[in-house]
Amino acid sequence: MGVVHSFGNPVLRDERVRINEDIRAKELRVIGADGANLGVISRAEALAAAKEAELDLIEISPNATPPVAKVMDYGKYQYELKKKQREMKAKSHVTETKVTQVKIGTGENDLKLKAKRVSGWLSEGHRVKVDLFLWGRYKYMEFSFLKERLERFLNLVSTEYKISDEIKKSPKGLSVTIERAKGSAKKDAVGEKQGNENKPQ
Repeated sequence: MGVVHSFGNPVLRDERVRINEDIRAKELRVIGADGANLGVISRAEALAAAKEAELDLIEISPNATPPVAKVMDYGKYQYELKKKQREMKAKSHVTETKVTQVKIGTGENDLKLKAKRVSGWLSEGHRVKVDLFLWGRYKYMEFSFLKERLERFLNLVSTEYKISDEIKKSPKGLSVTIERAKGSAKKDAVGEKQGNENKPQ
């Protein structure tokens, strides 16, 4: 990394990007500061245009014929490039379906720890499958009771979420799949109806 001075301010420079006098091509296709195509002009003319605008001449497509350069502030160029890289990284993020398991007898502290882990996964953009593991006599309990136990755990999850696969029976017992909600309040697994019934009239 080198240092260039953009508008009098030192800016760390990526050595892989040629700017100003470091550009070697004799001719360049130049894009002006306003986005206008200045056509193919000599390196000297391009540097003069950048100097007149008090900006930098940045070689943005060195492998083109002729290479393409743009007149702009190098600090702004770095900012826009990093922003684009962050956006591309976000789009390429691989979403996984994480799995966590709870039991009828799981203690409150353990439930809170598991809920915290689920919240973290949701915040990272992953879907989460929650299994209520049943064994022995628990397999024969009322579905409504078991469903309520699973909902009680879901209500410990702090990250806003929505249910993508409703609570249903599974080979292990009961399961539900949730994912992060976008721009909506956390879905109360018990349901709004029950909440309204508990409100004082």
